[in-house]
Amino acid sequence: MNKRVTDNSQFTKYIKWFWGTIFAGSIAIIFLFLLAFWGFLGPLPSFEELENPENNLATEVISIDGKTLGKYAYENRTPIKFKDLPQNLIDALTATEDERFFDHSGIDIKASVRAVVMLGKGGGGSTITQQLAKLLFHGEGSKNLIERVLQKVKEYVIAIKLERQYTKEEILTMYLNKYDFSNLAVGIRSASRIYFGKEPIDLKVNESAMLVGMLKNASLFNPLRRGERVLGRRNVVLNQMYKNDFITEEERDSLQSLDLNLNINREGHSDGTATYFREYLRDFMKTWIKNNPKPDGTDYNLHRDGLKIYVTLDSRMQQYAEEAMAEHMANLQRVFNKEQKRNKNAPFYDLDEVQVATTISQSMKRSDRWIRMRQNGNSEDEILKSFNEKTDMRVFSWKGEIDTIMSPKDSILYYKHFLRAGVFSVEPQTGHVKAWVGGINHKHFQFDAVKQQKRQVGSTFKPFVYATAINQLNLSPCEKFPNMPYTISKEKYEMPEDWTPKNSDNKYGGEMTLKQALANSINVITAQLIDMVHPANVASFAKRAGIESDIPHVPSIALGSVDLSLFEMVGAYSTFANKGLQIVPMMVLRIEDKNGLVLDQFLPESKEVLSEESAYVIINLLEGVTESGSGIRLRGGSGGYPDNVVTGYPYAFRNPIAGKTGTTQNQSDGWFMGIVPNLATGVWVGGEDRATHFKSITYGQGATMALPIWALYYKKIYADKSLSVSAGAFEKPKNITINLDCSIANPTENVLDGKTDTPEF
Repeated sequence: MNKRVTDNSQFTKYIKWFWGTIFAGSIAIIFLFLLAFWGFLGPLPSFEELENPENNLATEVISIDGKTLGKYAYENRTPIKFKDLPQNLIDALTATEDERFFDHSGIDIKASVRAVVMLGKGGGGSTITQQLAKLLFHGEGSKNLIERVLQKVKEYVIAIKLERQYTKEEILTMYLNKYDFSNLAVGIRSASRIYFGKEPIDLKVNESAMLVGMLKNASLFNPLRRGERVLGRRNVVLNQMYKNDFITEEERDSLQSLDLNLNINREGHSDGTATYFREYLRDFMKTWIKNNPKPDGTDYNLHRDGLKIYVTLDSRMQQYAEEAMAEHMANLQRVFNKEQKRNKNAPFYDLDEVQVATTISQSMKRSDRWIRMRQNGNSEDEILKSFNEKTDMRVFSWKGEIDTIMSPKDSILYYKHFLRAGVFSVEPQTGHVKAWVGGINHKHFQFDAVKQQKRQVGSTFKPFVYATAINQLNLSPCEKFPNMPYTISKEKYEMPEDWTPKNSDNKYGGEMTLKQALANSINVITAQLIDMVHPANVASFAKRAGIESDIPHVPSIALGSVDLSLFEMVGAYSTFANKGLQIVPMMVLRIEDKNGLVLDQFLPESKEVLSEESAYVIINLLEGVTESGSGIRLRGGSGGYPDNVVTGYPYAFRNPIAGKTGTTQNQSDGWFMGIVPNLATGVWVGGEDRATHFKSITYGQGATMALPIWALYYKKIYADKSLSVSAGAFEKPKNITINLDCSIANPTENVLDGKTDTPEF
C-alpha cells in the first residue's frame, strides 16, 4: 500500500514537472516573442521600412519600340507587379515552397512542428512570408545556434507584420522580385529574361518550374554550371505541382522529359544589345544627374533608383545592325588573316621591326595593366616582366571565346590583328538615332567607333564640297569640268607647297559632269570645286551641317584629309535627306522615376543650313554613286538596270539610294554613307592602327570593307514588315530651277570662265 502511494506520488510529481516545463517553455517562448515585438532582441523594421523595403532598383534603358535594351544596376533588379506573373509560376511556387500559403497568416504551425520533429528532413518549416522576411531584413541565417534562434524569432515577428500589412499577392510578388537567381539575375523578371529571353508572363510551365527550383539555393542549382542537378530539381517541382493538382500526371511526365532549353541573354555591362550606346548613355546620365537633383536636393543614383530612360533606338534595327556587322566582319577578318600569313610584320604594313616594337610598347603603356601596376608602385622592369609572363586567358574570336595561354604582350598583338567596325543610323526628319554599333565586341574592344573615334573620312567628305559649290554657284549636276591635273598654288592658301592631287586610278582626259565626277570620286574635279568656293566656306558649311570637329581651311580637306567621327558624318549627311534642315542627332526621349513620373523630356534641335533645292541636287548626285559609280555593288545582278551593272553581289536593291564610298590613304579606312528618304546610315571599317590594313585596294576600299554591312543591314530592315523604312523616291522640290536632266544642255553661266570670287566666309 505504501509503495503504491509512493508510486502515485512520484507519477504526480512527474506530471507536474512535465506540465510545468511545458508551461514555462510556453511562457518563455511567448516572452521571447514579446521581447522581439518590443525590440529588446534588436531593432525591427519600422512600418515605413516594411512599406518601402530598401531595394537596389536597376535603371532601365527602354527602346522606342518598348523593349529593354539594358540596365544599370548594383543588382540587376527590375520589379514587376502581380498581374505580370503567370499563373503557372504562382502554382509552382506555392506547391513547392508553401502549400498552405493562402491559408496561413505568415507562420505555418504544422510545417514548423514537422520541421522540428523531423529535424528538417521532412521539408523546411519556413513559409514564403518568412522567406521574404529573411531576404528583406537579415539575409542568410547565422551559424551560431543562439543567434539563429533569435533570428528565427524575429523572422516570425516580421512575417506576421508583413501578413498584416500586405496582401498575399503582394507578398508573393515582393518575394519573387527580391530573390537573387545568380548570374546577375536579381528578381524574377531578370531571371526570366536572362535564362529564357522572355518576360515572366510568357514563361511556360517547365520554365517556371526551373526558376522555382532555383529558390532552394540558386548557387547550388545554377543552370549555367549544374544543368543535370537543375533538371532534377525542376522535375521535383513539377511533381509537387502534380501532387497539388495543378497539372495532370500526363502533363507532369511530358514536361519532365523536356530539356532545360535555356536561351541565355546575359545582362552585364558588356552583354546584350546596344552595349556601346549604353556606355555613351551612362556618361550622358552622369551629367544629367549632376544637373537635375531630386526635390530634396540629393542626387539620383543611376544604379539603385529605378529610373527609366526612354531612348530613340529601335531594338529591331539595332539587332539587324549588329547582325549585319558580325556577318560581314567575320568573313572579312578571315580574308584579312589569310593575307597576313605572307606579311612578316603582321598585322602591320608600312612599319619596320623597330616601329612595330614601338607600337606594341605604346599600347602596353596605355593598357589598364600597366596603369594599375604603376599606381601600385611597381617598377618598369617589374611591369615589363609581367607582360611577358604567360597566363591563362580567354580571348575573342569570331567563332566564340577561346581559352588559351598567352602573355599579355602577345595578347596585345593578337587583338591588333582584328579589323574594327562602326555602324550608326539616324532618322533625318527627327534626328532620332535608330542604331548604334560602336565595335565588334564590347567586352574585348571597348573603344567606341561611333562617338569616341575620329578617323580620316576620305571621299565621303566630297559631298560637302559639292554642296557648298552648288549652294553658292547654283551649279547643275550636268555641268562639265575637265578631268585634267589641277594645281593650287601655295601662295593662295598660305601652304608650304603647291597642291596637285591625283586621281586614284591615275587616269585623266576629257570632260565629266559633276554627277559622273562624284559617282567615280574624281579628285581633280573636287579640287577645282574647292578652289572655286574656298576651303573656308566648305569648312563653314560642314560645321553648320553638324560637323563639330575643327576643320582646317586648306584645299586638301576636299579629299577627306580631316579626322571626323561616324556620329558627325551621319548627322551631317542627314541634312541632305531632310531638305537642308539640320537636326542634331538625339538619343533620349524622356526620363522617368521608378513611379513613372516624368523627370525630363527632350526635343530635337534644328536649323536650316542649305536650301531645299540644293539639298535635293546633292541627293541626286549621291544617287549617281549607287547607280553607276563606286556604290554600284548595291545593285548586284540585273533586273531592269543598265547592262554595265556589276554582277556577283547578292544585294540587288532596286529602290533609290543616295550613297558615297570613302577610302583613305593605304586603305587604312573604309567608309560607306548610305541614305534612303527616312534613314541615313554610315559604316566605318578599319584597324586599330592605321598601319593595320589590306595591302591592296581590292579588299581595302570602302566598297568592299564597309558597303556590305550597310547592304546586309538594309536587307534585314526591308524584310521586317513591322518597320517603316522607306523604299521610295526622295521627295523632289516643286519648281526646281537647277537642271537635273543631263540629256538637256543647260550650262551654268560664268562658272568656267575663270571667275573664282566667292561670298565672304
